[in-house]
Amino acid sequence: MPEGHTIHRLADDLAATLAGGPVTATSPQGRFADGAALISGEPLVRSDAYGKYLFCEFGGGVLLHVHLGLIGKFRPQPPDAPAGDTIRLRLENDRVAWHLTGPARCDLVDPGEKAAITAHLGPDPLRRSADARRFGERLGRTTKPIGATLLDQQVIAGIGNVYRAEILFLRGIHPLRPSSSLSADEIDGLWVEARRQLRRGVRLNRIVTTDPREIGRPLARIEGDDRLYVYHRSHCRRCGTELRTIEVGGRPLQFCPVHQPD
Repeated sequence: MPEGHTIHRLADDLAATLAGGPVTATSPQGRFADGAALISGEPLVRSDAYGKYLFCEFGGGVLLHVHLGLIGKFRPQPPDAPAGDTIRLRLENDRVAWHLTGPARCDLVDPGEKAAITAHLGPDPLRRSADARRFGERLGRTTKPIGATLLDQQVIAGIGNVYRAEILFLRGIHPLRPSSSLSADEIDGLWVEARRQLRRGVRLNRIVTTDPREIGRPLARIEGDDRLYVYHRSHCRRCGTELRTIEVGGRPLQFCPVHQPD
């Protein structure tokens, strides 16, 4: 499932390529034909992300809500690209055609429905209005392992399996620590690290958590296995120790027993 940086970058890219004129909307698959008809001919007023949820506001007050889920993709294509029958929604102008396929949700909502969706979410580190105190308060109310609560979108919005593993490693926190046992400094460190890594992800349009000084290459040129410290690795990039894999929050998680002691 795409993590928060992907959706924020997607919102930025949609605004950059579709703004400035009317958008033609179709549903080649047919499952969103009525919604596409209401969008078509309207300008894109703004696109916005909250965690893993995308909202696009079009003229006339039409509000599109998209959640990509596990297999969804929203990708730009040349305007003359063929519209296959797997495309739920196609948004196009004379410069680009955006193809949405396989989303978990694609529907039109009103402002009240949008507010209801976001009200259930924890703070999103990528939003300027995010309140870090809410993150700390929600951690303090549960004894669930921190490795589980970081995946809980009602605790913090936008973190997925990759960032979870990497952020815990970078802050030296064992994934089975009870969330309520974390100190104020540890909670603040998790929040700051999440914000730093997600912002870097938006900028690069991919996840790179390693320090360029350790890799010996500029950040933009760090690729492949060099991008991460522990996620889907067998040995810690920093110390070479064999990593351990446990299931937390229903997902496998790698951690370093040296840098993340119990």
